[in-house]
Amino acid sequence: MIDFMKFRWLYLAISALVIVPGLISLAMNGLRLGIDFTGGALWEVSGARIPENLSQSEAQAVLGPVWEVEVVQASGDHVYVLRGKAMTPEQHQQALQVVTAGWGPVVEHRFTTVGPVLGQELISKTLVAVALAAGGITLYVWRQFRQLSFGVCAILAMCHDLLVLLGVFSLLGVWWGVEVDVLFVTALLTTLSFSVHDTIVVYDRVREISRQQPRLALKEVLNIAVTQTLGRSINNSMTIIIMLLCLTLLGGESIRYFALALLVGAVTGTYSSTFTAAPLLLAWQTLSRKK
Repeated sequence: MIDFMKFRWLYLAISALVIVPGLISLAMNGLRLGIDFTGGALWEVSGARIPENLSQSEAQAVLGPVWEVEVVQASGDHVYVLRGKAMTPEQHQQALQVVTAGWGPVVEHRFTTVGPVLGQELISKTLVAVALAAGGITLYVWRQFRQLSFGVCAILAMCHDLLVLLGVFSLLGVWWGVEVDVLFVTALLTTLSFSVHDTIVVYDRVREISRQQPRLALKEVLNIAVTQTLGRSINNSMTIIIMLLCLTLLGGESIRYFALALLVGAVTGTYSSTFTAAPLLLAWQTLSRKK
């Protein structure tokens, strides 16, 4: 049997190496929020007569009378994503007419508009949802295992995954301008659920082994539990990871970063359930004995 807990400080050091750069980026830059949170309009159009390497000033010269364009991003050959202030339905129709008159026939791939009040409300609801999910999971794990240490360590492992995902997208926002939207919130909550699911499997084995062999030390119990569950966790996770990797590489632009967020969550959730949650439980017992 492999002594997994012998390298517990190495596992925590690896987690720190991944989390710390993301925390620094979060503190300095935060997340690059999409229009779902900030409010505004996002319009993706394509047309053969749209100028190559379209600039913000060129787009504003055409759309200026009806809409203020703030950002222009290329998303394909003669395909551009335009961002600006929120549009009314009347402004949207006028913008289509103006663009058609200036650039000829265009194809509208995507149009989204969100008011600033709705964006702020979504931020508040997101924070409440994450807090309720974390609190509910803590109470559930505490009740099922009858020990506060299990609940707290499961939440710490969940926070580990949360920080990894937030840090990764903060860095992506700085390097490649990746924005977070309402789909990112869905991926975030799914990651929390995925993380705790695997952690509960490990903790359940710890409880069963402790009942069957009460004389074993917690370190030995954890090694047995990890040995028995690691293969299952990896096999289950690989099916999800392969599917999400394909979606990230081959999926459409609208779901690419949603799939990437789920992929990061699946990888870090698989890692933390074994190499973060278990060592934290051993560290909790060690600190309790010292006190």
